[in-house]
Amino acid sequence: MPIPIGVLAVAGAGPAGFKGTATGGTEVTSGGFKYHTFTGSGTFTVNSGSGDVEVLVCSGGGGGGAATGNASGGGGGAGGLKLFTVPVTPTSYTITIGSGGARSTDEYAPASNGNNSSFLSATYGTTGGGGGGSRYARTGADGGSGGGGGNNGGSTGGGGAGTSGQGNNGGASFDGNFNSGGGGGSSAIGSNGSDATTSGRGGAGSDTYSTWLNAVSLGVSGRAAGGGGGGTGFGDNYSNGGSGGGGNGGWSLNGGSNATASTGSGGGGDGSGSPMAGGNGAGGFVIVRYAA
Repeated sequence: MPIPIGVLAVAGAGPAGFKGTATGGTEVTSGGFKYHTFTGSGTFTVNSGSGDVEVLVCSGGGGGGAATGNASGGGGGAGGLKLFTVPVTPTSYTITIGSGGARSTDEYAPASNGNNSSFLSATYGTTGGGGGGSRYARTGADGGSGGGGGNNGGSTGGGGAGTSGQGNNGGASFDGNFNSGGGGGSSAIGSNGSDATTSGRGGAGSDTYSTWLNAVSLGVSGRAAGGGGGGTGFGDNYSNGGSGGGGNGGWSLNGGSNATASTGSGGGGDGSGSPMAGGNGAGGFVIVRYAA
């Protein structure tokens, strides 16, 4: 059944007044709130009552780009993270959880974007993170947060654009020692490959919803949706992924690291040489909250 368009909730505000019973996902009561957590697609069922619930939606993060030789891959962007207020009545609501984007294992192709997550429909959904650029497909993809740009020696790539209200832009690669850009995170842009020895760090994940994440044992130290670090072809001077679960960038003969599972974070970009592979992005999540 159709429902009115939700209003973006203030981060620290309490739910607007659902009174009733509901089931679905992993259920936890903490600090006076009932939480329903979904890290895989499922159904939130209102058995009785009506009113507004808060819904935190995070999409899958983008994968990291690939490279060989004097080149490197960009970090994947984080999946979009956004809080909605949704009016509910006794019925079942479909929860869709976006998977993380696959890493690139082909330096001629960018990494895959993460997939979208939603509560009921795209009206209450966010956009998957942008994949990182590779050696010959250097531009980071747009997404909830943008992927970092890849590098081919003297040829650089720009970072992808983030979605307003969901994430931030990815960083650009640097024309020197093959340093690629970091993927954007939910609370900060991905860093550029800024000098001759350092690739771009992944953008930080948000800690705005640390109360939620800690209550349901999700995220990393109260943060989620961090960008993947950019890869480097110069020694071991890679950059870390953004806080909240972003994968680290690779270096020399090391591929990028996978993002931490179920954080919506981006995978790390590949360093130069074998194994020519970035890190995979992480799947997203949906958390529904209301007064217990």
